Amino acid sequence: MTGQQRSGNSVFRTVVLIMATMTTGLLAGFFVNWSNTVMPGLSNVDDRTFVAAFRALDAAITNPLFLGVGFMGTLLFTGLSVALHLRVEQRPVLMWAGAALVCCLVVYAITFGVHEPLNEKIRTATEPGSNADLAAVRAQLDETMWTAWNTVRAVAATIGFGCLTWALVIHRGLGQATGRPTERPATSSGQPRWDTRHR
Repeated sequence: MTGQQRSGNSVFRTVVLIMATMTTGLLAGFFVNWSNTVMPGLSNVDDRTFVAAFRALDAAITNPLFLGVGFMGTLLFTGLSVALHLRVEQRPVLMWAGAALVCCLVVYAITFGVHEPLNEKIRTATEPGSNADLAAVRAQLDETMWTAWNTVRAVAATIGFGCLTWALVIHRGLGQATGRPTERPATSSGQPRWDTRHR
């Protein structure tokens, strides 16, 4: 492999790792916001407002930008980062990227195992009429459990973001180490000869 090819591969790995870090950070911030502001705010409103607001927020979240870039992008870029760092010399980065991928999988497991079934209940409930109907629809969400598990996935996503941030630091350090010239024996003129093959 030529130096140019190695450089191109390194740039690609860097870009993918940056994208993984950014998307994971965005996802972590999204979950933190729900546990820290959205759900506490909704807990103080009446049943009719809660049901209407939660349905509106749920519908707004289901958009290509969030699902494609934020939600799916996290898994795609983090998984790709792991695959790109399987070589022996990239193992220090692999360890942290792999930990981030585990965190990402935890987020997905909670989302589809806990939140999506609860969201579906309030999403597909018949249009409530009386106050009793509204209270029943709201109860189906189980706000306490929803918020508690959302906090768990917020913590998991935040840890994943931290792991990827540290992976970037290590990746940069490896790049600097391989790009630093090494001194070779002096030439016949007595001047040191520098090896720049790994630049």
